[in-house]
Amino acid sequence: MNNPTLLSLKQVELYYDHVYALKGVSLEVKQGETVALIGANGAGKSSILRAITGLRKLRSGEIYYDGQRLDGKRPDEIVELGISMVPEGRRVFPYMSIKDNLLMGAFTRTNKAEIADSLERILTRFPRLKERYHQQAGTLSGGEQQMMVIGRALMAKPRLLLLDEPSLGIAPKLVQEIARSIIAINQEEQVSVLLVEQNSRMALRISQRAYALSIGEIALSGDSEAMLNDERVKQLYLGG
Repeated sequence: MNNPTLLSLKQVELYYDHVYALKGVSLEVKQGETVALIGANGAGKSSILRAITGLRKLRSGEIYYDGQRLDGKRPDEIVELGISMVPEGRRVFPYMSIKDNLLMGAFTRTNKAEIADSLERILTRFPRLKERYHQQAGTLSGGEQQMMVIGRALMAKPRLLLLDEPSLGIAPKLVQEIARSIIAINQEEQVSVLLVEQNSRMALRISQRAYALSIGEIALSGDSEAMLNDERVKQLYLGG
């Protein structure tokens, strides 16, 4: 893919107290592509997202987004630049309606007509949310809540969507639906995606490129389809 680079991490080091979480991590996401981060629990996948979004301060290294330095900016400034994150564990506002949860994602926007248009597109993409539009978010299933928080992130109109374990704790049928929606968001909405996922097989199937992490470092990287057929990846990340 010859598209320009949208996001790049250069030799990023991140520590929790005195224990390193990321050690010299370099990676990039080009405009219009979906990139997967795979690896076991504790490998550093979520730490990469926290570094990008400004939730954790780097020990060293640099992060660039659309040509400008990202590390050192506040999380709210990073959202305004066009980066949205769907955190692990869904984080819904349980007593608020689906409508109000979705509108929370548009807090940086002011054009009411454009906000209404985004809302309609999301409800068309996720018909289950339209059916339950005025229900409290806490009454939804895990998969429906995941659709809602992806929709909420899209309400910010991002150019880059960060997804942290979107299939975790979700029924297999809905996992397939969420996987299809990620492909559609990338291809139809032209949103670049950085996907953190323990379901490595799914992640490799819906991405163009991937990085495999091992204890805070990148162990392997390359074309997703090639990695699906790589014996080392099969043994270490796909359960043989």
